Amino acid sequence: MRSITLLLIGLIAILRVTAQQAPTQDSITMEQELPEFIKIAKKDPEYQKKYEKLKYDVRKVLPYAKMAGFRFQLMEQNLQLLPSEKARKEYLKKTEEAIKDQFMDDLVGLTVSQGKLLIKLIHRETGKDTYTLLKTYRGNLTALYWQGLAKVFTADLTNEYNPIEDWQIEQIIKDLGFE
Repeated sequence: MRSITLLLIGLIAILRVTAQQAPTQDSITMEQELPEFIKIAKKDPEYQKKYEKLKYDVRKVLPYAKMAGFRFQLMEQNLQLLPSEKARKEYLKKTEEAIKDQFMDDLVGLTVSQGKLLIKLIHRETGKDTYTLLKTYRGNLTALYWQGLAKVFTADLTNEYNPIEDWQIEQIIKDLGFE
């Protein structure tokens, strides 16, 4: 009787291990349904290293993009409540100063790749590219200045987030539980 019990426990343990190792029908189906460009990207020997770096960068800049989206939405609502253009300009100036005080030290420490990622994620959160936001709230000259500075660092403030092209970013965001 004792040997039968041990045999059953051993058999159950073996079945569990093989069930964990064997691919499920869902994972096989998902792998087959992946678009061709994703299959090609995953074959790159450097894929995992690049993916881990992207994952680190997304973790670092996503909170800033989320905060930018929240602040933008709040600012839009508050601007609609203000009675005059003078009050709106004063509000924008105070908001900009508050944002600089709160985030400037952190944002200066970002790498170029993290800055480029932040530009895309701000577009994802606000629905507007960074250049348009600057142009709308700070004017053409300021937007051109910052676009020129971004170009020096091989960035572009008009970059937009595209969930299909930026599928890895989208996957990381979902894995982190932000969506």
